[in-house]
Amino acid sequence: MNRIIISKLFIIISLIAVSVSADAQRRFRVVEYNVENLFDTLHDAGFDDGEFLPDGERAWNAARYWGKLGRLCRVITAAGGEAPADLVGLCEVENETVVHHLVRRTLLHRLGYDFVMTRSADRRGLDVALLYQPMRFKPLMVNSLCVPYFPDEERPTRDILYVSGLLPTGDTLDVFVCHLPSRRGGAMLTKDYRRRACRLIRASVDSLATVRKLPLVLVMGDMNDEPDDVSLKNDLRAKNFQHANDKKGERNRNASDIARTPSSLQLFNLTADVKETGGVEGTYMFRGKWNRLDHIIVSGTLLNAVSPLRAIPSSARVLALPMLVEQSGVGEAVKPRRTFQGPVYRGGVSDHLPLVLDFFY
Repeated sequence: MNRIIISKLFIIISLIAVSVSADAQRRFRVVEYNVENLFDTLHDAGFDDGEFLPDGERAWNAARYWGKLGRLCRVITAAGGEAPADLVGLCEVENETVVHHLVRRTLLHRLGYDFVMTRSADRRGLDVALLYQPMRFKPLMVNSLCVPYFPDEERPTRDILYVSGLLPTGDTLDVFVCHLPSRRGGAMLTKDYRRRACRLIRASVDSLATVRKLPLVLVMGDMNDEPDDVSLKNDLRAKNFQHANDKKGERNRNASDIARTPSSLQLFNLTADVKETGGVEGTYMFRGKWNRLDHIIVSGTLLNAVSPLRAIPSSARVLALPMLVEQSGVGEAVKPRRTFQGPVYRGGVSDHLPLVLDFFY
């Protein structure tokens, strides 16, 4: 009898220990997503949005608009899993109206998101936004960083959204949401513009060391450059994090970098080499080739074991839900199921796939 009682007590104590352990480490999930031209159906004065009007080239109407919002709602909900994602960085949103409709007038309203966003001078009127869970992230400061440009050679691009917010731990997380200048006209011809943008982000990150004892920095967005391009490697100075399926020496190098400078603002690109099953090797496909233009980048402080909020590199992934992809051709790999292919309406969600990364605190 005593053995039975002792066994039951052991089981109860074990269950309590598991529960305490789960409570002690709580998930904080981040999603990055370029949602492909999320325009409403009304003209936004001062911006070139004519192709996304009911009488425009793409015949963008209320049914297509609300259909897209509903699909985005399902994707964002699915990205959260058992609980809502805490932060969702969105690229290619036209204005406050479309984000308001997304978080208040779709079923996403049940998840209680609030949002902040930029209001840039981008010619088409596109901007970036950050959805957040108010109980898990409380914005303390919101700012738009304008990327310098040469008016005779370049057109204004999207501002970089900077949000400083309070975490449940009482610590501050500094978030940058970016959609850097496009490659339209050629990657080489436009690379200096993106390099300038990355230097702006880097200078802003460095400045945090003067006001934070332990800066916790998150940079995410569509950078329109690959992980090894000069803008990310040299200007932003983001190292590509080598995941567990790489060579032991690379893993040791990561550990060495993080252990040596636990409070530094060295940046690590945690999504530089993520892949998914089914042949998904990036977030965007151009001329049949996968590109890695979307990124989630963190400071080394978020990788250190003593950090109040700790990134889990192994959790980084491309979210390739069945509704987000389609076959490239018979027997070929999948590709993102776009809303439009040129002017032709395809009814998909986006030409990009979302990125997901988990933290624990």
